[in-house]
Amino acid sequence: MTENQQMFQQVNQILTKIRPYLQQDGGDIELIKVEAGIVYVKMLGACQGCSLFDVTLYDGIERALVENIPGVIGVVPIEEERKWKNTDWL
Repeated sequence: MTENQQMFQQVNQILTKIRPYLQQDGGDIELIKVEAGIVYVKMLGACQGCSLFDVTLYDGIERALVENIPGVIGVVPIEEERKWKNTDWL
């Protein structure tokens, strides 16, 4: 098992503990990948566009991961690609 695979499993374990708190407010989190100490996640449901997004992601999730998993240095949110039509703003 590679170092990234081990870190991925450790991150997933921490996120499994955090997930119920997000879900009780209608949100969720999906682990996309771990690469070079950076954890890439997608925030789902009510977490998308939430006014407390930054607090949840950086003061909550990132802090828990950095403090509990050696080698994790940060979290990067991945946003879903938006497909806009030219007339959507009209």
